[in-house]
Amino acid sequence: MTQQARKAANLSLNEGLVAQARELKINISRAAEEGIAKAIKAERERLWRIENAEAIRLENEYVEKHGLPLAEYRQF
Repeated sequence: MTQQARKAANLSLNEGLVAQARELKINISRAAEEGIAKAIKAERERLWRIENAEAIRLENEYVEKHGLPLAEYRQF
C-alpha cells in the first residue's frame, strides 16, 4: 500500500470520546480518517444505487420474466 500525502485538519470532537480514545491509546487521527473513508464509501454506494435504480429495476423485471441468462449451465 502506498503512503498517501497527509493534510492537517481541525476537528471538533466529543470530549468524552477523545478521553476514551486516549485512554485506550487509539490514534485519533487514524480513527477519524477511517471513519471518514467509511462514510465516503457508504455515500458513494448510496448515490450509485439512486443513479442506477432504473437499470436495476429493469434487470430485475427481465429476470422475473425470463429467468437468469445462462441458468441452464449453472452447476449449483
